[in-house]
Amino acid sequence: MQKKVLIPLPSKDFDPTEVAIPWKILNDSQVKVVFATPTGSEAVCDQHMLTGSRLGPLAPLLAADKNALKAYQELTQADEFHHPIKWDEISPDQFQGLLLPGGHAQGMKEYLESSLLQKTVSHFFEMNKPVGAICHGVVLAARSQRPDGRSVLYGRKTTALLASQEMAAWVLTCTWMGNYYRTYPQTVESEVTAALETREHFLKGPTPLFRDSSSNLGRGFVVQDGNYLSARWPGDAHQFATAFLKMIKYQPDL
Repeated sequence: MQKKVLIPLPSKDFDPTEVAIPWKILNDSQVKVVFATPTGSEAVCDQHMLTGSRLGPLAPLLAADKNALKAYQELTQADEFHHPIKWDEISPDQFQGLLLPGGHAQGMKEYLESSLLQKTVSHFFEMNKPVGAICHGVVLAARSQRPDGRSVLYGRKTTALLASQEMAAWVLTCTWMGNYYRTYPQTVESEVTAALETREHFLKGPTPLFRDSSSNLGRGFVVQDGNYLSARWPGDAHQFATAFLKMIKYQPDL
């Protein structure tokens, strides 16, 4: 039976790299990806991250690279991307895994703050199915609660967008882009760490200077703890997606 992975998205502002690279790696391995949006309408990615607009000389560092752009172009031709299901149509028992991409622009808030998605995430954890979260996607996981009221990440090790990365991007662009890189006043690292059993369970990994690729996975960094996988930023996307694919392959069929 073909494996199925759910990727929920907001209506707009998701990071194109963190969606397109995992989709391509899963799709190329015959894993069926199902997208879900609030209303069942096609989601729109963060255009600054796609085109580099307004990023000026920082575009090569901050926006999607050539690998991500190629994967995104293929994604936009895929039927499943054009025909997502609605968030309220999600049935966790129909999927072998859940992948939570990120994004930092303000349109991400409906995704990060959705009680419906938080319950969905909790159900996947309860069923011990693979859950992958990258960048701000880890915030959604951190906000999802177990029956005892603690975060599903409590007692687990994780990584996420580092405060140093978030603040550096903001400082470099705030003069003309304002708080574009600050989704919330609190950093991702700060919120995620607060949901953990101990600060030592947040793993920063090596300094994230370069993006990984299919031919250089070693540049990426991921943390796997049981059925849960996390990564920090678009530069980890290939390593993240490859590790998640391995988890899905070992997940029993329905």
